[in-house]
Amino acid sequence: MHTTGSFSPDSIAAAREHYENVGPAAQTVVREVARAMEFDREEYRERVSSEVVETARDALFASMLSVHVGTRAEYAEWLEDYEGEVTETGHESVDYVAWHAGPDGEGVAATFQNEEDAAVSTLRRQAFGRLYRDLL
Repeated sequence: MHTTGSFSPDSIAAAREHYENVGPAAQTVVREVARAMEFDREEYRERVSSEVVETARDALFASMLSVHVGTRAEYAEWLEDYEGEVTETGHESVDYVAWHAGPDGEGVAATFQNEEDAAVSTLRRQAFGRLYRDLL
């Protein structure tokens, strides 16, 4: 088993604080991408809305979430000790699982066979949508 990512909030307040802290980084990323796409000031004002920056913030937040990756047996062992509820997606007959436990007694898990990077990326989006979006 191994863990990827650097942020595993232990409370809703910590998640909110981290979300707020990635706001300036999201604005910088959007501005630099627009610059690389050669947007002039007018096009920037027309195309870069608060929703665009919010989407970048959501993606940055999600990309930092800690995700555990292991065999189905390692996941089952972790699940035995976990006191919350976990929403699992995927097929039960595959060999590997990626999972994230949120700060409010809820977790998400995604099974996979070969594409670990894709599973981790998908899981982070699911974690954000299911565990964090409404809290932030």
